[in-house]
Amino acid sequence: MQLRILGCSGGIGGNLRTTSMLLDHDILIDAGTGVGDLTLTELKQIDHIFVTHSHLDHVACIPFLIDTVGGMRNAPITVHATQETLDTLKAHLFNWKIWPDFTQIPDADKPFMVYREIRVGEPIELQGRRFTAIPANHTVPAVGYSVQGPRSALIFTGDTCINDGLWKVVNATRNLKYLIIETAFSNKERDIAIASKHLCPQMLAEELEKMRAEPEVFITHLKPGEGALTMKEVTQAAGRWRPRMLENNQEFSL
Repeated sequence: MQLRILGCSGGIGGNLRTTSMLLDHDILIDAGTGVGDLTLTELKQIDHIFVTHSHLDHVACIPFLIDTVGGMRNAPITVHATQETLDTLKAHLFNWKIWPDFTQIPDADKPFMVYREIRVGEPIELQGRRFTAIPANHTVPAVGYSVQGPRSALIFTGDTCINDGLWKVVNATRNLKYLIIETAFSNKERDIAIASKHLCPQMLAEELEKMRAEPEVFITHLKPGEGALTMKEVTQAAGRWRPRMLENNQEFSL
């Protein structure tokens, strides 16, 4: 199993892309603006999208993806998310006002897109690849994902703040090789981080103190223009975990 980072920024500009990851050739975890860098051939191969939550930086490319390749495929693309997130997508995105409802196009019997509800803690297996939604603590209903490969596991926190439920999963995950965790704001914006339910470097360090596993730690969702400062503060506060900044096109083998 190969996981490729398509986007990992908290915003756009230049080469910055918002959150999206491609597993092998056919599964997306979130669908931010990084999806737009894929070729048409690559886009046509995507069968599943696992969504962490409904915020635009994580779902922005789902409408364009479905619109672009729906008519080129023999099967619908499946969007996996919690019921709360699916309800938001239905009401506020695929609602015929912002974008067409592709669960009804070309018709309800052969749609371009279908929804599948996920529940925290219940694994979904797709051709030997296991996905489990894990707790997140954000301003809207949200999850992260545990991805289990044949040799090792990766955990992606999604957008989250202080989250004891996350660490219960992290500490119980066997063969955990990688932890991708957000730190959206620098320490000077701690109040904004708390209000918007994100992490800053000092909060990250406090959260990592709860970890008993020893994965490689990667930092995602850095705000544009703040990346260097935030990573400097991450190193100062959480250096003993040797965290590194996540980068576009980085690959992880599981």
